[in-house]
Amino acid sequence: MTLYAVGDLQGCLDPLKCLLDEVRFDPAQDRLWLVGDLVNRGPQSLETLRYLYAIRDSVVSVLGNHDLHLLAVALGGARLKKQDTLSDILAAPDRDELLSWLRHLPLIQHDAERNCVLVHAGLPPQWTLTQAKSLAGEVEAVLRDDEAHVPFLEQMYGNEPALWQDDLQGQERLRLITNYLTRMRFCSPEGRLEFKSKEGLDSAPAGFAPWFSHEHRLTRDVRILFGHWAALKGRCAAPNVEALDSGCVWGGDMTLLDVDGNRRHLCSCKEKK
Repeated sequence: MTLYAVGDLQGCLDPLKCLLDEVRFDPAQDRLWLVGDLVNRGPQSLETLRYLYAIRDSVVSVLGNHDLHLLAVALGGARLKKQDTLSDILAAPDRDELLSWLRHLPLIQHDAERNCVLVHAGLPPQWTLTQAKSLAGEVEAVLRDDEAHVPFLEQMYGNEPALWQDDLQGQERLRLITNYLTRMRFCSPEGRLEFKSKEGLDSAPAGFAPWFSHEHRLTRDVRILFGHWAALKGRCAAPNVEALDSGCVWGGDMTLLDVDGNRRHLCSCKEKK
């Protein structure tokens, strides 16, 4: 069995198929990890969900912020944004089946044997892996609850609170956990989030740095695969950290990583047009 990990799809199905064909991916034998943001902004969001659902027994995906946005629009009353490409999903006859599958995806995937973690945005420096998994589980339990997921999705958006405290409760607690795992780029050494800066590593505001660069980060001994940060173009110099979002939907490449062989394969949306 070969384990592959792929960066943000965002509704770009053809480049994914290109990569899987290149490595001769066999759903009966191989496994595919996805860093989230399966949908939105690209041209094939519905087709992407249907394709992944059809091979779901071979796929593990974590949730990204765009996936949560889809759920919030469909189930929590949020509005579509101008650049969203989610209308086909919302109108699809199989939407309930697809959305239910999406709602039950995890926020963190941990392979203990490989000492490897899959997460959409990253892990804040002040959390241990055990803590991160436990806190992710709190949000996952709410999302999977047939009643509790609705108020959570209705109140999910917001940038506050921005710094973790163990005594946080209710919606503020769930929102901050979600923001760390699905929206984080820059943070302070103690884990205070900063959301305005979305460019490359040199765009960090004073007092902030990329989450993975903090010297005392408590998960430095774990290999972390993450997406979300297209401006990195799939490049990250930090040890034990793999950036997989190389901006396919923005005209860049899609990245597939052979996790054990540590070999990268690239395919772009432009090549498939």
